Amino acid sequence: MTKVDEAFLSAFKERVAAQEISRFWELELEEVGPGRAKVSMVCRPKMANILGMVHGSAIFALVDEAFQAAVNGHGTVAVALNMNLTFHAAAKMGERLTAQTQERHAGRRTATYFIEVTDPRGRRIATCQALAYRKDEPLEFAAV
Repeated sequence: MTKVDEAFLSAFKERVAAQEISRFWELELEEVGPGRAKVSMVCRPKMANILGMVHGSAIFALVDEAFQAAVNGHGTVAVALNMNLTFHAAAKMGERLTAQTQERHAGRRTATYFIEVTDPRGRRIATCQALAYRKDEPLEFAAV
C-alpha cells in the first residue's frame, strides 16, 4: 500500500478505538499514513504515579500507539522489536500530549522510527527511537 485512502484511515481508527488499552488511556489517533502517525491523549488523574505526576506508562502507551500506527500504516503487519524511551520533562495533568512518528528507514524486514511527545506549547516531554520487524502479511482490515 503506497497511499492512504479514507477507507483505510477510517478502518484503522476504528481498530485503534476498539482496543481496550486505547479506551483506558483515552488515546486518539489523529493521523496515520505509511510510516507516520499522530496520536494524542489528555493527562488525567487516573494516570498519576505515587508522586502525583503523569506515570511513565501512560506516556509509553501514547508512544507505543503512535509507533504501532506508523509501522502498520503501510498496510502490512509490522511489530516492535525494540523501543528506547527517554523522558525530557514532566507532563502536566490536564494537558493534551501529542506523539508524532517519523519513519527514518524502511528496509524489507526492519524499519526505524523516531517518536516525539510534546505538550500544547511544543515542549518536548519524551522521545523514542524504535525498531520494527516488517512481515509480508497484509493487515486484515486494510484495503490494499
